[in-house]
Amino acid sequence: MSFRALLTDRDEAGKVTSSVQMLDDARLPEGNVTVDVDWAGLNYKDGLCLTGGGGLVRTYPHVAGIDFAGTVRESGDNRYKTGDKVVLTGWRVGETHWGGYAERARVNADWLVPLPQGLSTRDAMIVGTAGLTAMLAIDRLEKAGLTPEAGEVLVTGAAGGVGTIATSLLAKLGYQVAALSGRPQHAEALKALGAGSVVDREEFLAQPDKPLESARWAAVIDNVGGKILGKALKQVKYGGSVASIGNAGGIALETNVLPFILRGISLFGIDSVMQPYATRIAAWARIAGTFDLAAYAGLVREVGLEELPGAAREILAGEVKGRVLVKVG
Repeated sequence: MSFRALLTDRDEAGKVTSSVQMLDDARLPEGNVTVDVDWAGLNYKDGLCLTGGGGLVRTYPHVAGIDFAGTVRESGDNRYKTGDKVVLTGWRVGETHWGGYAERARVNADWLVPLPQGLSTRDAMIVGTAGLTAMLAIDRLEKAGLTPEAGEVLVTGAAGGVGTIATSLLAKLGYQVAALSGRPQHAEALKALGAGSVVDREEFLAQPDKPLESARWAAVIDNVGGKILGKALKQVKYGGSVASIGNAGGIALETNVLPFILRGISLFGIDSVMQPYATRIAAWARIAGTFDLAAYAGLVREVGLEELPGAAREILAGEVKGRVLVKVG
């Protein structure tokens, strides 16, 4: 048996390239469940894996794709049987283990979750890692006391995958959302998702920098890191919280202790990669009952395996709006 895959390789000079090839089933990695992949997603990490960035891929040749949804072909685990619809996100699949940019994937059953009721495999990849991460962030902020009555929630990097879905989910849950973006051309799309206001990134950063600034936000979902996160921390209201998700703006954090000791704010790190099964199931169930797929449809773009290398360069350059779906099967 053979299948199509986007195979990423690195030559002796260190140059990383990807091409669609036919591979034999015997080349699949170890695992006790084989899945026929219907759809995969394109995420920032995928962009790094396809271009050799970030040192995420250690062994070549490689099949990237950190999330996918499809149908169980064979199972050696009694939790799944042939024909079951499943979703995979995280567990370093697509990084250290072959991922979803192939018609077939073989993985550990512990890494899968059943397709949430009410979602198709395509729907699940519109949500993907981005949506799961956004919901985990919202859940964490709410456990810290966030309610819609507390005030505006700032979402940074709002035009990207996590940002757009976080904006949509928050609005659907009754929150006032301020969407911060460096791409003003997407302002109307963000408002259509439910953002009450759109904050221009350059204007945000141009405001006078003080150890403690005017309290504006009940909470923040930050997808950027760097200077954006440092400044946002100084603007959180008393007792508020910040969920840190991404580092597209850098891994450095320039801050001081005043927001923490004078306003009692909290900073939470959100990791979707190693989340336990029960947490994933609960988050996916809440997404299935909350996310407005129809409202999000205009922010979805489909590509094939052949188009992925170009799309990877776009997402690393910050040129992708919303979610890019990969039609695999």
